[in-house]
Amino acid sequence: MQSALYVGLSAQVALDKRLQTIANNVANVNTAAFRTDVVKFETVLSKAGANPVAFSSPGDNIISREMGSITESGNPLDVAVVGQGWIAFAGPNGTVYTRDGRLQIAANGDLQTVSGFPVIDAGGAQITLDPNGGPIAIARSGAITQDNNEIGSIGLFNIPADANLERYGNSGVTPDRPATAIADFSRDGFKQGYVEGSGANPMMELTKLIAASRAFDGTNSMIEGTESSLQNAIRTLGEPGK
Repeated sequence: MQSALYVGLSAQVALDKRLQTIANNVANVNTAAFRTDVVKFETVLSKAGANPVAFSSPGDNIISREMGSITESGNPLDVAVVGQGWIAFAGPNGTVYTRDGRLQIAANGDLQTVSGFPVIDAGGAQITLDPNGGPIAIARSGAITQDNNEIGSIGLFNIPADANLERYGNSGVTPDRPATAIADFSRDGFKQGYVEGSGANPMMELTKLIAASRAFDGTNSMIEGTESSLQNAIRTLGEPGK
């Protein structure tokens, strides 16, 4: 009976974490290039007693690589990534990767992300443009042309498929394995004047939220029933003559 109580409590801990990740996904359905959080659950077997008891683990957060839809913005400083590549920028503690291609030019000419971090090229160097140099064209390869002169190139990087990602801000990630510069642009590249939307599907996330909430309520009812049965058993055993 007590095992059922502990199993129910472990399920509530796991469901609570699931609810938090879904709520975060829902809150970012309009965030450019947002990657959803998913939770990987495992079963923990207790070896105490003759019969094994399966408990739910709290679960590990995993950042999905499912991309969002690409829409036209008309802004020449916006670039959407085609394929599986990532844009890189110099973060406070090292290189951060993102697919949010909403770029801007600082007063000193530095090409920056919408959050103000310097965008880097394939070699890790910052890119500087002329704020007054005229229209900008960005090729599929990331090559930047201004006033008919190629003045830099946005780096496009591949993050290994087996790398674990840690979230930075809303749309940035830092992998635990080094990313490599992409040199073949037949499958991967940039599309100027477009922006990638959020990877969170609002209807899907709301459906998951409702299902997780119902499961949490069901588990809570099971726990309350188990506690009631335990109290009744104690009360019965405590009666005289029992």
